[in-house]
Parts: sequence; structure tokens; C-alpha cells
Amino acid sequence: MPTADRNGHRHLTRRQTLATLAAATAASHPLVPAWAAGKVQVVVGGTSFRGTVGEAHWQTFGQRAVAAGGGEIDVRMLIHGELGAEENLVSGLRRGRVQYANLSSLIASTIVPEMALIYIPYLFESEPEADYVMDRYLTREYAQLLAKRGLELIVMYDLGFQQIWSRRKPILVPSDARGLRFRVAASKSAELLGRALGADLIPLPFTDIIPSLQTGLIEAGENGVTLYSRTGTAPEAPHLTVTDHSLAMSMIVADKRWWDRLDPRHRKILRDAYPTSAQIRREVRAEIEADYAQASKLKFQVHRLTSAQRNQWIAALRPTHAELLRASGPDGQRLYAGIQQARQDFAATRRAAAAAATRAMAG
Repeated sequence: MPTADRNGHRHLTRRQTLATLAAATAASHPLVPAWAAGKVQVVVGGTSFRGTVGEAHWQTFGQRAVAAGGGEIDVRMLIHGELGAEENLVSGLRRGRVQYANLSSLIASTIVPEMALIYIPYLFESEPEADYVMDRYLTREYAQLLAKRGLELIVMYDLGFQQIWSRRKPILVPSDARGLRFRVAASKSAELLGRALGADLIPLPFTDIIPSLQTGLIEAGENGVTLYSRTGTAPEAPHLTVTDHSLAMSMIVADKRWWDRLDPRHRKILRDAYPTSAQIRREVRAEIEADYAQASKLKFQVHRLTSAQRNQWIAALRPTHAELLRASGPDGQRLYAGIQQARQDFAATRRAAAAAATRAMAG
């Protein structure tokens, strides 16, 4: 059966997705250069919400690609869900009907199961640490794994950390969620989170969150800040607890067979047209901070954890690690070890920088 991510997008299982990948035929990908018949045609598929940074980034991509192409590149933007759920984007990529798309890590994990590592709770202690690991290690590894499955990674798209929202009162410690009707997406990571909290799990697609809050079917759930604050959830569940318990990540990818047939000049134009990971992080985080700053206008309250409360969350969710690691594919253990090494390297660079600063002040 298809699954759904934390945003409510329905997905294929890994077996179904791989079957979709295998179904691509030579007729869909004629063995001629992609530009031979004239203009490069780029169909872009996505599920962006209007008025968000994510939508603006796609618009920037389209404008830059057309301008830099000098009449040689046509871009058709279907970025608001016109093509349907994410499994449709995967199918479109592999059948040559979609050239560029934004895939969540959850749907990507049905293609590359090692992507599930991103959802391990408290895998990263801070945004700078996560940035370091992604830039120095995971992006390269994921690009190679995606390439083996026929997808060219353009950029990893950081959506910030996941938070906990609730209807009647804030969930400040894990025990506050015990017995609550907790909305979960149909994913292993969401299920394990809810079970670790002792909540009453209610699997629901994202589109059913608001009516289910209004009827009392659910009382709490998790999402990134933008999805919570800008899609109508906040007024119905006005308590947002900043747990930062897992990283929300998606990725911009291209159909690799189409990509490899492009003129190198066109590949460079298209890769450079999308904002860089540094710009994405800066602008997404600014959007999140802006939502926090105007929380009262957006009709929600922000609850930040004390160190003691955060430690309780870490302890409560630690038992989920082993099971998520087992589900992370044949290279999962290797990548997890690499993540831990990169975290140690990050800590060492921080210590070295602090020591250098101390010496400079003393001198």
C-alpha cells in the first residue's frame, strides 16, 4: 500500500517505487542528445505552498534558467501539486515526463533507504553541526546513491527542524503526550516517535489535519514550522513546542538519463539556476524566525524547552534509533558511522576555533 509523509503527501512503498523506476522504457528516453531536436524542454514538478520561500526558490530557478539559456531552454513550472502526489513525480521523472522535481527525504527513502537516517531523533545537536555534516559528508554520499537509482542530485533542501504542536495545552515533556490522540503520517519514523511518547496514534494525511482538529479526532502532531504556521494548523492547535527533534529535508533532483544527455553548457545553466544550499538555509531559517516573531498574528504560542526538558526528550526518543537504523538500507551502518565521525570533526573544528580565539585575545 502507498504511504504518506509528515506533510501528508502519499508515497509508494520501496518495492513499488523501484518497480516504477524499472518500468521506464527506451522509448521514453531516446538515445539522442536532449538538445538535438531544438530547445531544451524542462518540466518541473513540485508541491510548494504559495507565498513561501520554497515557491520563491522555484520561481527563481525558472527565471534564471530561461534568462541564462538565451532562448535555448523552456521551463514549464508545475510546482503547486498540479502533477499530484510525490509518487507521481517519481513516475514522471523515470518516464521522461518530468525533468526536475522536489522530493521529500521520505519519498526518497523509498528509492534510497539510507535517506531514513535523516529522521533519527536528535541525530544533530544544532543547525551548524547539521550543516557541517551535510556539506562535508552526507550530500556527497546521497548524490552517489541517488545516481545509482537514476536521479541527479542538484541540491539538498533544508526545511529546518520538526516541532510538536498541540491543541489544548503545550507538550513540554514527553509524558505530556501520553494518551493524547497524536496525528502521525504513515511512516516508520513518525510511528516510532508516537509510540515512544506513549500517544494514541492516529494515522492521517496532511490534508485531514485541520478537519480532524476541529472535530477533536486529533489533539497533537508534528511538523516543520512553515507547514504548521502557514497552512491553517496553527489556529486550530495553537501551542507549538520547539523540540527540534529531527531534521526535515527534501532535495531537488533531475532525471539522470535526461541530464547526462544535455550539453554540458545547459547542465551548468540548470544547476546554477537553483539557489545554493547556503542561500536555501539562510532564507528558510529567516522565514521560520519571521513566523516565530509574528506568532501572535499567526495565532499560536511558542514554547521553548529548558535544558532539563530537552534532555527528557532525548532520553525518551533514543530507543527509536536502533529500529530506524535497521530500516536505513545496506549502507545505513556505514553512513551512520560516517555521520558520527563528521560530528566529531565538527566538534574538533569548534574547539580549535575557540582555542585560536582565546590565544588571539591573550596576545
